Amino acid sequence: MAEKIETLGAALLEAALAAGADAADVLVSAGRSVSVEVRGGALEQAERSEGRDLGLRVICAGRQACVSASDTSPETFRAMAERAVAMAREAPADATVGLADLSQLSARRDAEGLDLVEEADAPTPEALLEAALTAEAAARDVAGISLVDNTSASHGVSEIALLASNGFAGRYARSAHSLSCVAITGEGSAMERDWAAESRSHRADLPAPDEVGRLAAERALARQGARKPPTGAFPVLFDERVAASLIGHLTAAINGGAIVRGASWLRDAMGEAVLPPGLDLVEDPLRLRGPASRPFDVEGLPVARRALVRDGVLQGWVLDLGTARKLGMESTGNATRGTGGPPSPGLGNLDLSQGRDSREALIAQMGRGLVITSLMGSAINPTTGDYSRGASGFWVEGGQIAWPVNECTIAGNLREMLMRLTPANDARPHAARRVPSLLVEGLTLAGG
Repeated sequence: MAEKIETLGAALLEAALAAGADAADVLVSAGRSVSVEVRGGALEQAERSEGRDLGLRVICAGRQACVSASDTSPETFRAMAERAVAMAREAPADATVGLADLSQLSARRDAEGLDLVEEADAPTPEALLEAALTAEAAARDVAGISLVDNTSASHGVSEIALLASNGFAGRYARSAHSLSCVAITGEGSAMERDWAAESRSHRADLPAPDEVGRLAAERALARQGARKPPTGAFPVLFDERVAASLIGHLTAAINGGAIVRGASWLRDAMGEAVLPPGLDLVEDPLRLRGPASRPFDVEGLPVARRALVRDGVLQGWVLDLGTARKLGMESTGNATRGTGGPPSPGLGNLDLSQGRDSREALIAQMGRGLVITSLMGSAINPTTGDYSRGASGFWVEGGQIAWPVNECTIAGNLREMLMRLTPANDARPHAARRVPSLLVEGLTLAGG
């Protein structure tokens, strides 16, 4: 598949230049996957898929346009190229549009050494079915579980190739194995559900299927008798399952696209404290077996480990070539892209400094407050950082979990919240965003 998609990309690139493009690049995405779902001890659904998508970006006199297709015939390539060139000539001019200079291009053109693809044979559909059935049975066998709603197992391999008229040509692949289970307890209005899901690039790194099933069941049972919490200002602990979303608001605010638009509550915070002293937030695109590792960005620029926040202080923006040029800066190698659009800044693997205390120790320190295990909806002002979300989880009294919570709203201001957080030490080592549980002082809760 590797040589094939590179050949396809080269053919489409040639068609674009022949159609009159001044410059062009092609992103080819290919993948194959197998997944199964079980219910009630039997196969519910099995799916096998394989496909390719090609995205073409052309540049004509400072104007750009993007088109995409999955058909790989020469006729389609010619039509794509001609349409893209015609669209670009009608697009508004932008002096910041353009490919990377030769001096900027990454010398690394593959993912050798990152161990992103499992070399062992892929699991058979029968093996996936067995794993899903084992997880479902483990959940169903836990006393108090009334239904196991959905259990699935999957395996896939995806590949990316990038080719550009500036001479860049690179490709890499990754494999993925996943297993998930949803368990339900109770009936009618007393019904509660929860889940467990695991994903790894290598099958040997997945936990045992029965562990996944039991965890889903235990989480569902813990939600029996959920009710609303009191209203007021309380400490809130974002469980590790949802803590990355809080840090995600920070990374969204330092994205070059938001900075260029002026729509960021951190637009004037460069060089200022955005996290408590001692905390670092590090991007590592070259992490071994990382779920979001990559050897180069989608503009062919090199990537490297760097601190976005060091000792609590914001170090820089997240930039691709376009946003960097608009700001008079250099790209940070963070261009991301789908086949249907142009590049934009984005992040992959992240690490937030872990704390000294366990999740349980932080709960004990809370005294009285809320542990959040699920978030829903959002009303976040990107300019001011005002934050409001629906939440559920567990109420804490006397430093111990007392009862489950649903139907509440939490509110605060992100700039203030992030400066008041305390991390636990429970970040999952395999996650793309390794963020531990986070204790935040003084949020407003609207309950019952």
